Amino acid sequence: MSGIYIHIPFCKQACYYCNFYFSTSLKKKKELLDCLAKEIFLRKDEIQIDVVETIYFGGGTPSILSTQEINTLIETVYQNFKVIDTPEITLEANPDDLSEEKIKELAASKINRLSIGVQSFYERDLKLMNRAHNAEESKKCLELATQYFTNISVDLIYGIPDCSNEQWIENIQTALSYGVPHISSYALTVEPDTALERFIDKGVIKNVDDDKAEEQFLILTDVLNEAKFIHYELSNYGKEGFFSKNNSAYWLGKSYLGIGPAAHSFDGVQRSWNVQNNTKYIKNIVENELPIQREVLSVIDRYNEYVMTGLRTIWGVSLQRIKSEFGKNYAKYLQMQAQKYIDQELLCMENEVLKTTRKGKFLSDGLASDLFMLNLK
Repeated sequence: MSGIYIHIPFCKQACYYCNFYFSTSLKKKKELLDCLAKEIFLRKDEIQIDVVETIYFGGGTPSILSTQEINTLIETVYQNFKVIDTPEITLEANPDDLSEEKIKELAASKINRLSIGVQSFYERDLKLMNRAHNAEESKKCLELATQYFTNISVDLIYGIPDCSNEQWIENIQTALSYGVPHISSYALTVEPDTALERFIDKGVIKNVDDDKAEEQFLILTDVLNEAKFIHYELSNYGKEGFFSKNNSAYWLGKSYLGIGPAAHSFDGVQRSWNVQNNTKYIKNIVENELPIQREVLSVIDRYNEYVMTGLRTIWGVSLQRIKSEFGKNYAKYLQMQAQKYIDQELLCMENEVLKTTRKGKFLSDGLASDLFMLNLK
């Protein structure tokens, strides 16, 4: 096993674009944190592992917790699992939570990587997304965080309505000016049942423009390439030695354990996920029951998943691995399905590894779905 993911399902306020599971009420925070610790204990023997290499606090907004609360969960992992000497321990954080005092406390803890949800350095964009922080808080927190942490990732969102290419370049350059070694960047996406979808439907906010998003994706890739960042996954760019070990484990198909409401786990063959409801989660854990649903992946499911994750990364999809894990027929099928995209220069084959080209990278998820094997039952 590679990592443990801990989902903290609390936020100060709801961002208009977000469809992750969270609550803006902190009434049950103490109960829920006790249950997270208990779930770690209850699941310590679930997946046979040698060592834990990464611990990742995601959400929600994990930085809403006190450093003591975070430390208690980390110590619970150490008490129940064997952890390597130098694990990557990441905390997702919002700029408004990162005062100098909080940053100093975190730097003195076992947290050694911050993933900071800046999203934009423009007030207009932040208001459009209903972020809890302002641009000045982002700049101040990065100025402070870089004094205490070397391993920092910044989140940026592109394709925001009315954000020009010039402003987008300014966003990227502002992030780079702080010397951060990792940037995660995502297109603004209109998810179902979000406030953003409702505002667009009513004409309050302009709809997102896919062509503009692709333009800004290519700008981002070129600017970061020039700055010596490696585009190692569709949405992730890192300096040498600063790739996210936690996220890389997902894309490379390693096992991981997800703790908390709505958290997912994977053991190589079976996927499982916790109930997406704080009250039900707490009730189950208090009664020593795991609030989990499980799904055993078929060979076809695992092939499709490998194609999907592989095409998103610099590691690509290995024909040799497909032959050894799934059989020659799968490799033959992949080559046949991929040929038209190779001809269109959206995909390329290098040393029996299928990868996206610069032209095809933005389309990688769509390309992957066309290479899927249909699971007809």
